[in-house]
Amino acid sequence: MPFGRRLILATALGALAAAPAAADDGGAPPRQSTLVVYGNDPCPRSSDPDLVVVCARRPETDRYRIPAPLRRRSQPPSEVSWASRIDSLDEASAPMRPNSCTVVGSFGQTGCTQQMIRQWYAARRAQQAEDAGVP
Repeated sequence: MPFGRRLILATALGALAAAPAAADDGGAPPRQSTLVVYGNDPCPRSSDPDLVVVCARRPETDRYRIPAPLRRRSQPPSEVSWASRIDSLDEASAPMRPNSCTVVGSFGQTGCTQQMIRQWYAARRAQQAEDAGVP
C-alpha cells in the first residue's frame, strides 16, 4: 500500500474516532456534589434538578476527629524529652569546646576545676537519692 493511501486511511480513522457517538443525545451530564454526613444527620436534598447530591455516612464519633491521613505518623512518638536530648548533645560536643579539661580544642585545659565540681555535685545527688530511697 503506498504511503499516500496509508496517510488518508489513518486520517479518516482518526476523524471517525474523534466524532461524537450518535446515540449520545442527552446533553451535558448532571453535576455532582459529594458530602459527608455524620450519625443520623439527613442527607440534604438539592433544589437544582441538574445537581446530584451523593452523601457518605460516617459514625458520629468521627465528627470532630482529625482526618485519618493527617493522624498517621511516619515515626512513633519519641519517648525522650527535649531536655534529655539537649543534655546528650551537650555531652557529645563538650570535648571540643573551651573549658572541657581535654587536650582537644582551644583552651581545653581550663575546665578541669569545673569538671571536678560537676563530678562532686553528681556524686552528692546520687548519695542524696540513695539516702532518700529514690530508685
